[in-house]
Formats: sequence, structure tokens, C-alpha cells
Amino acid sequence: MQKEKLRLIRKQKGYTQQQVADFIATDVSNYSRKESGDVRIVKDEWDKLARFLDVPFEDIYEEDEPAVIINNDHPVFNDRSSSAGIITNQNNYDNIPGAIIENLQSYIALLKEENERLKEELKGLPRGRK
Repeated sequence: MQKEKLRLIRKQKGYTQQQVADFIATDVSNYSRKESGDVRIVKDEWDKLARFLDVPFEDIYEEDEPAVIINNDHPVFNDRSSSAGIITNQNNYDNIPGAIIENLQSYIALLKEENERLKEELKGLPRGRK
């Protein structure tokens, strides 16, 4: 979601994206993505932005919309249904290579197995050592 209030006040005050980026210690391309809503602005940054623009926090703050990312490159992530009122935003995550998804799924499976093994190991320990 674009941060229209932030963009409007920045322009009204005559600041460039570069000037704001320098103040919050980021590069201009990252700040541009923050202003366009592609990158989340954290609370500390909102505070810095309000201070820099010399406005109350509430004058520029716009809450991020929650996003559910669904990737259709892999069968585990292929449900585009809008059941239960879930809103989906694609945000260019559809182009993650399937090999990366498979690698991550394998790693998750390995971690689950390790968790189970460790749980069993804990069960065998004397009570005082847990």
C-alpha cells in the first residue's frame, strides 16, 4: 500500500527522496520502495520520518495491509482460493525458482525430523537434567 500521506507531506515540505533516505540511513532506492509500499516501514523509521518532516507521527503514518503470499510454482503453494476472507497480494513472489522452494521444503522436513529426535532424546533424560 502506497504511503500517500508520507509522500504528499515530503513533497509539500520540498524534500527529495534522497534527503529523507539520508536522514533515516538507507539508500534512496530502498526509501522509494518504502514510500511505494513495497518495503515495510518499521516504527522507529516512522518516528524518524515524523521528526525529519517536523510533523506529528499521526500526520504521516499509514498502517500496512496484511498480506498473504501464495506461490503457484510448487504444488504445496498452489491454492489461490479466497476462502475465509483472506486477501492475497502477489508482490512478485511468483518468480521464485521451484528449486529454491523444494530446497527450503527439504530443509524444513529435516528440521522437523531433528525436532522429533530431540524431543525423544529429552524424554529419555532424568528429570533433573531437563
